[in-house]
Amino acid sequence: MAKNWKSKTERHDHYQEVTDKIIAVLERGVLPWRRQWDAGRCDVPINAVTGHVYRGINRVMLDMLGMGFGADPRWCSYRQALARGWQVRHGETGSRIYFYRRIERKAAEPGDGREGDTDTRRGFFPLLRTHTVFHASQIDGIPEYAPAQAGEHAWRKPDAVQKIIDASGIEVRTGGDRACYIPAEDVMCLPPAHAFDSANLWAEVALHEFSHASGHPSRLNHKLSTIFGSSDYAFEELVVSLATGMVGPELGVGVDLDNQASYIENWLGALRKNQRTIFRAAAEAQRVADYILGLHPDYAAAHPPAAEHSDEEAAEDSNNAINDVA
Repeated sequence: MAKNWKSKTERHDHYQEVTDKIIAVLERGVLPWRRQWDAGRCDVPINAVTGHVYRGINRVMLDMLGMGFGADPRWCSYRQALARGWQVRHGETGSRIYFYRRIERKAAEPGDGREGDTDTRRGFFPLLRTHTVFHASQIDGIPEYAPAQAGEHAWRKPDAVQKIIDASGIEVRTGGDRACYIPAEDVMCLPPAHAFDSANLWAEVALHEFSHASGHPSRLNHKLSTIFGSSDYAFEELVVSLATGMVGPELGVGVDLDNQASYIENWLGALRKNQRTIFRAAAEAQRVADYILGLHPDYAAAHPPAAEHSDEEAAEDSNNAINDVA
């Protein structure tokens, strides 16, 4: 019986499923989390019923499908649609999103008889599960989507990235021909604004470097690496690339750095080596994106911290980021 259970689990390896999809796109030289359209005219994937924004790996996977390109960002489950009198069309195929269900461990068995060798502590472990959602274009009866009009998002203005950097208090040295972040000094270096072909390109580069800076101990305190070619460096660049892909559309900044292609081989190696890498990277990227966007006063005022959801609610509205799992 145990053998059959294991075989069934292996056939539904959700970590490998997601990793294989990401690898397939990267092997074509495409960054699946990069939007190749006007970010200022798009909304991020949301649940059509609750309005919650999809986060972490779910944000990456739904964006990658491209069904909401510049049009309708709404998704929901079959049950949610049915409850509101909408109908998923016959023959439509849903898309998977992922969430963790907290499973309680049973109390440990008594030890070998030595004094004090009985551990009755209980704990929880995360079990990766899936849920199926459908895009609005697959659902009959759903109300027409009313996208936000230009100007409705107070944080989508040309000075958004500058306002965020100013709010962070980080030192920015302007001059020279290099853009970089120096962890030892906690300093961002940027060429002068007139050296960039456009204001968007300046914002794009500044956003990328500030995503690196978010890892400083005084901020999010995640591991920073300056050794090019190392696995830590590749992971950090993957996190930064994902984070800027999340933040850019929210701020109306087009993000498509050419040099990202130089990291693809390193990323492919990391993903092939560990099927959980993309989940860890997406979770950390979401943390970076939340931190950066939270520094913009208008965005922060409009997006108070999300309330906690039960497992059932999380499964239904898919509004939970995938967290790091060992």
